[in-house]
Amino acid sequence: MAVKSHSGRPNQLFRNLNSKIASIPMILTAMVIFMGGTIWTVVYSFTNSKLLPRATFIGFEQYERLWAAPRWIISIQNLAIYGILSLIFSLVIGFVLAALMDQKIRFENTFRTIFLYPFALSFIVTGLVWQWLLNPEFGIQAVVRSLGWESFTFDPLYNSDFVIYGILIAALWQGTGLVMCLMLAGLRGIDEDIWKASRVDGIPMWKTYILIVIPMMRPVFITTLVIIASGIVKVYDLVVAQTSGGPGIASEVPAKYVYDYMFQAQNLGQGFAASTMMLLTVAIIVVPWAYLEFGGRKRG
Repeated sequence: MAVKSHSGRPNQLFRNLNSKIASIPMILTAMVIFMGGTIWTVVYSFTNSKLLPRATFIGFEQYERLWAAPRWIISIQNLAIYGILSLIFSLVIGFVLAALMDQKIRFENTFRTIFLYPFALSFIVTGLVWQWLLNPEFGIQAVVRSLGWESFTFDPLYNSDFVIYGILIAALWQGTGLVMCLMLAGLRGIDEDIWKASRVDGIPMWKTYILIVIPMMRPVFITTLVIIASGIVKVYDLVVAQTSGGPGIASEVPAKYVYDYMFQAQNLGQGFAASTMMLLTVAIIVVPWAYLEFGGRKRG
């Protein structure tokens, strides 16, 4: 029974009491484990911790070393290239596939399953599969050369200038299906009368998508953007499975830098500093999304 206030209305604090009680374990988990671990990591990023945490504070020295390290700079450059291209191609390809699927084509369920299936695979499996496909000795290059094009070259994973694009191919193959499903759900939520009105007014279909449909799908695009961006920041599995950061350090990414320094180089302070920078990147992504999603709704 809800506790009533003096005015006779149910007290807001006790509304949906059962739901609030059920959420207590998750709230405690988030507060103690996630928030506690995050604060602990940030605090110890200002120490000279090596194999074990040590509360000897050295200010911003770890961050100075971090941004002076060529390996970290390369990892940031790779993440920027991978992130920008992944965002663009994932959204464009996913939306185009969704628009095609929305035309009530035959065998839609079959095609949707085929496109979404790669997302069910782990990143390690995807990385190993594409490592094989991009191997010049028995992958795509070898197959094309066996057909007569002897000068054909396609070995991005073995070229330091193009290795990040080889990783991008695998990432797009795996993640585009999910983007397609999200976009398709948004398209199916568009009122059929809008399509009929645009046809009556003689508006070309491409203009209908650009000027009417896409603006109406703003929440879907924002949510999809956040999902893609969060996956970009923490990309690790694909790199390890395909190149292990090579050739040399040409395909290094921040997540691998953190792992290597914390568990192989036994330099916790440097790993904590790098992970704090990754946390800052995530915050830059999530805070604007939360503002657009929740702040805008309050104003409306």
